[in-house]
Amino acid sequence: MAATGTRTRGAVALTLTSIISVQTGSALATGLFDQLGPIGTVFLRALFGALLLLALVRGAPLRARRWPHRNVVLLGLAVAGVNIFFFAALDRLPLGITVTLEFVGPLGVALLGSRHRRDVVWALLAAVGIVLLTNGGGSGIDALGVVLALVAGICWGAYIVQSDRVGAVEPGVSGAAMAAVISAVVVAPFGIAQGGSALLDPAHLAVAAVIGLLSTAVPYVFEMEALRRLPRATFGVLMSLEPAVAAAIGFIALSQDLTAVEILAIALVVIASAGALRSAATPPPHDS
Repeated sequence: MAATGTRTRGAVALTLTSIISVQTGSALATGLFDQLGPIGTVFLRALFGALLLLALVRGAPLRARRWPHRNVVLLGLAVAGVNIFFFAALDRLPLGITVTLEFVGPLGVALLGSRHRRDVVWALLAAVGIVLLTNGGGSGIDALGVVLALVAGICWGAYIVQSDRVGAVEPGVSGAAMAAVISAVVVAPFGIAQGGSALLDPAHLAVAAVIGLLSTAVPYVFEMEALRRLPRATFGVLMSLEPAVAAAIGFIALSQDLTAVEILAIALVVIASAGALRSAATPPPHDS
């Protein structure tokens, strides 16, 4: 019993560390926006993320024959879409608000995949949170930033769906590494056009390498290990804390203050996401 408790606590710690790592990487990336632009930053993040994942599996995906597979290509496009639209939104919105709006992706997938009647409550809670957030408490939130964040959320939803499909084709890290490489190739022309020669600056490359480590390699390894120890429902509930963690890191690292209404909106989305993700992983009750 003690061993099980220790194992569970360890998995929870891994999941929370993964969330903090991703959001810290995003906060760090904003420091490159002035020099490289958001898409130039995305390119370097994607490049180093792909290289790190390939290193984890010792280049095995480079010898795979699944590259032309439709689901692998679609996963790579989804990863590129998430990164491009998320960073473009992050250039206009605070980190906490951007991540909260983006979370409509996994929330939508969870709601569509569940058959519980109570999920209507989670959908309504999330809708109220999004409405409050996009009004910004009367602070005039950037409309284009909202649209970009929501599109990033749609891409995140597509990523979740395609990840399951690719797992059946190329399980483990290999499928993720292949998708990361495709994503980097897709982003490259746009990132190079925006970042230009500044992409070759050693200081920028060093920061981008750290961002790739924090945003790609660390979370992937930690989440895979956590999923081995935790029920999927529990893991989903923990991941729903991501908007709140993003808001906290935005406040601490980037001095991004939020209004009381925005904090309430983020809390509503977190509660709705936790409920929907847990519900989606729970079998529906049998009718008597």
